[in-house]
Amino acid sequence: MFAWLARLPLLVSLIGLGGLAMFVPAAHAAAIGEAETAEVFFWIGTLTLVIGTLLGIAMAGRPRGDHPRRHLAGFLALFLAMPFLFALPFHEAVGNTTFFNAYVEMVSCLTTTGASLYDDPGRLTPALHTWRATVGWLGGLFMWVGAIAVLAPLALGGFEVRLRPPGSDINPISHSQITERADLSRRIRTHAAALIPVYGMLTLMLWLGLILAGDAPAAAMAHAMGTLSTSGISPVGGLSEGGAGHAGEVMIAFFLIFAISRVTFAREGQGKGWRQLARDPEIRLASTIVIAVPLLLFLRHFLAAFEEEGAELALLDGLASLWGSVFTVISFLTTTGWESVTWDTARDWSGLQTPGLILLGLALIGGGVGTTAGGAKLLRVYALYKHGGRELERLVHPHSVGGSGGEARHLRRRGAYMAWLFFMLMALSLALMMAAFALAGAGFEEALVLAVAGLTTTGQLAEVGGVRPIDYAGLSAAAKAVLVWAMIFGRLESLAILALFSRELWRR
Repeated sequence: MFAWLARLPLLVSLIGLGGLAMFVPAAHAAAIGEAETAEVFFWIGTLTLVIGTLLGIAMAGRPRGDHPRRHLAGFLALFLAMPFLFALPFHEAVGNTTFFNAYVEMVSCLTTTGASLYDDPGRLTPALHTWRATVGWLGGLFMWVGAIAVLAPLALGGFEVRLRPPGSDINPISHSQITERADLSRRIRTHAAALIPVYGMLTLMLWLGLILAGDAPAAAMAHAMGTLSTSGISPVGGLSEGGAGHAGEVMIAFFLIFAISRVTFAREGQGKGWRQLARDPEIRLASTIVIAVPLLLFLRHFLAAFEEEGAELALLDGLASLWGSVFTVISFLTTTGWESVTWDTARDWSGLQTPGLILLGLALIGGGVGTTAGGAKLLRVYALYKHGGRELERLVHPHSVGGSGGEARHLRRRGAYMAWLFFMLMALSLALMMAAFALAGAGFEEALVLAVAGLTTTGQLAEVGGVRPIDYAGLSAAAKAVLVWAMIFGRLESLAILALFSRELWRR
């Protein structure tokens, strides 16, 4: 039976998985007495499974090609088509909303952006918040599996910095046989079997920890899903409205390390101990950022409070300010978008408003390659840093030898070139998205914040990125359509989308 399931087309498997996921909010609604919502999700979920079964029977024996462009096209279709399915029960259960708004909401959840058109937690029932968190959790799972099964063999999604592109004679890091030889269905099945238990177990552990820290079970589940998927979806309006407090933030900060580097959960990182983590460039760069930025913010607040007449430099306020900065920096660096419970303490303590430009910059840097985090990715930034350091060294010692092995040379040369190419494409995408938002009626600051929020999949930037919070529900229909494309472009990255039009890819 499992072999038959493995031979099913990817779309059929995703439809079946979506149908099964609808039973999660159905069970939640039934448990809290929301009979109407439970019926909607149960019957639409059952109908989805029936349709998926019929499609599977009809397509089970059909041969399928294994062309690389089919993989990328399927990945793009996933984030375009699946939100239509997920929006059906959501639209029916909400009742007083348009289907287009429901579709935008599901795109935001599936791409782990977390931008909500229903920012008032009381607008949606608890079961609908559970559905939003579940869709976001599935989006994170799709990225875990899809990154290594689809993007890594094509040297895309950040893997191009260290892995050779197809057809290149430079190969500092070899792919495994399952990645090089197997077809798409087998790759997805193999990697999904290895990653789903890890993903699910980590979510379960954080859920139980947040419950022990004081969160309500439903809120703890949504926060755990929002952390592992880096969607930042919350049914209560954020961590500050929950009951976990600082203990919950410490646990969430620990689990956010899985969005910094994939060696924390992937097979290549197993069995090598803590030294492998300490040598990982993404973890080292993220640690530097997490230490340096909060210290700068703390000193800035400290000096402002010290110079202000009558200000009291309370030790507890200072420590709370420092922790609020550390946690918020980790959260926005991984594009999760959580704000610390004590994030406002830093502003109140010093009397200054912390600029949202810092959070915009952290989200643009992003998390690790092959993780659920968005942004430009830490490895690309590290490659440009190593290349810049080597060029400065050559200015002083023109005949010096870089050394450090073939992998380091590849990272400084072709890796840096690919990273710079991506940054140029990202800058171009940012400019185009800002222009599109401007044409849709947004001002300069609003267009900048919305474009960065969409391209980095950090929807919470709308609340803290500008001088005034941006209400997604108040956007025009054209601006919401632009936001949809920005979120999909940000999730798949412009380099992967442009690869669909590559002549080399179509010739193979």
